[in-house]
Amino acid sequence: MTTMTATGITSWPGRAEAWLDDRGKPAWIAAMILGFVFFWPAGLALLAYMIWSKRMFNRSSSSCGGRRMQRMARMHEGAWMSSGNSAFDAYKTETLRRLEDEQQAFDAFLQRLREAKDKQEFDAFMQERAKGVQAPVAAQPENGQY
Repeated sequence: MTTMTATGITSWPGRAEAWLDDRGKPAWIAAMILGFVFFWPAGLALLAYMIWSKRMFNRSSSSCGGRRMQRMARMHEGAWMSSGNSAFDAYKTETLRRLEDEQQAFDAFLQRLREAKDKQEFDAFMQERAKGVQAPVAAQPENGQY
């Protein structure tokens, strides 16, 4: 059993793991099910390995969702690269700057809106509290007897 990753020669478990990783989480699940069908300890071992290595629950680069995220990141990086057309690049830069400014203005508006709502709720609370303090004082008899 040879394990020399620098030269590209790996052991069969390493090659199998790489092959399954290339195909994503569905391949791991299919291998686990086949393991349970043909030899249940193998399926159990695969399940334990998938949980231990966090292949079952994370969105790593080997999972389908991870590959989709990487593809989206590459597309997003392309949005910032030059298209070769200087007029279009200037338009894109100006549009992105304008959208960022609008986003900041909208965030500031939402913050002011939240602060106004908080102030209104606080004022209403203080008014209720003031009424609650005045009500028991008015209910007491004048001579102090209950």
